[in-house]
Amino acid sequence: MSLLFKRDSSHFIYLVLGQIISVFGSSLIRFVLSLHVLDITQRVDLFALLFALSNIPFLLSPLAGAVADRFNRRNLMILFDVLTGIMILAFYFWLLSGNDSLYMIGAVMILLGVMSTFYAPTVMSSIPQLVKQEQLEQANGIVNGVQALSGVLAPVIGGVLYGMIGSQFIIGISAIVFFLSACMLLRLKISFSPSPLTESMGKVLIKDMKQGFSYIGSQPFLKRTMLLAAMLNFILTPFFIVGGPIILRVTMKTSDIMYGIGMGLIEFAVIAGALLVGLVAKHWRIPTLYRWLLVIAIILLPVAFSTSTTALQFGTYPAYFLFLVGCLPIAMLLTMISIVVISHIQKKTPNHQLGKVMANLTMVSQCAVPLGQMMYGFLFNTFSANMYVTVLIVSILMFALAYLTKNMLQHEGESAS
Repeated sequence: MSLLFKRDSSHFIYLVLGQIISVFGSSLIRFVLSLHVLDITQRVDLFALLFALSNIPFLLSPLAGAVADRFNRRNLMILFDVLTGIMILAFYFWLLSGNDSLYMIGAVMILLGVMSTFYAPTVMSSIPQLVKQEQLEQANGIVNGVQALSGVLAPVIGGVLYGMIGSQFIIGISAIVFFLSACMLLRLKISFSPSPLTESMGKVLIKDMKQGFSYIGSQPFLKRTMLLAAMLNFILTPFFIVGGPIILRVTMKTSDIMYGIGMGLIEFAVIAGALLVGLVAKHWRIPTLYRWLLVIAIILLPVAFSTSTTALQFGTYPAYFLFLVGCLPIAMLLTMISIVVISHIQKKTPNHQLGKVMANLTMVSQCAVPLGQMMYGFLFNTFSANMYVTVLIVSILMFALAYLTKNMLQHEGESAS
């Protein structure tokens, strides 16, 4: 966290403060609106559907990347915060007049997803302009830590506030929060050299998107690192999303308290990994990342044992403890590896292509998660009587990914292009 306290990093501090306000505000309102829908309909399927719909706009990532490279990134972040604030404020007054519609709530959540989709590549492509190259891993770790912490705290704080003051008041406060974020970002300075427009903006953005795809296709290092990021999101991220709850609740039959503590510790391991990556990044090199993937594959072996009947015959607590002892370092390493890969891409990508590259990386990685979730759904259902088999399969996949990574990235250097 020392980066935040350096004198020459003041503009990065404004970026982080703006992130804290806007990312937390967006997470909070999406959660509160979902709770509101659950209360007025008593239907879990609609609750889940709205969350799913709010994630669909990530398909607009290529356009978001083109916009991030075409316009002043500071002004874009301010614009997105102001537009979000206006939208939420209008929704607040609409609710205040006695209206309540699932269609309107769904539209607001989708629009929040659109704003988040455009906001993310703008932020990620701004970081290399605000910090030195040797600080990139630490800077990315701080930004990722803010996002992860918002994901943890928003449901907790949102649930408490929802019970105390209700959804309308929270929505009104959220609008103010986004305007505060925009004001914070006014102090941010990011260099920008506008390119002349020879055609209409629509045609220019379409050409920019095509140029982004062509650039990625022409850069072997981008294709390889994107594949690594996608495979990590396919194999490991869904393991915690789907596997954690199933193993703790179904296999180990833990209490509500033990389940909450276990999933909470895994979430905080992700945050710890993001915040600590700056300490280890200088010792990590892209060509040797496969070693840490091997470490994860090995750690998964005792995790598999913790789900076996042999381990469970000694009681829930030993198996539960062994499961967490394995999962916590895996969650930390997954976060650290992801940030090192992102920082490597930022170092080797020209600034005028960075928004498009970051947006496409996000889209590819996010697409991999639901595919992995479907795979785990099939595996856990197939091996429901022997959960350890699924975890062993995950371990084998990680051994294979480590081998693939060693061959793909063995000649990758750290120099920027």
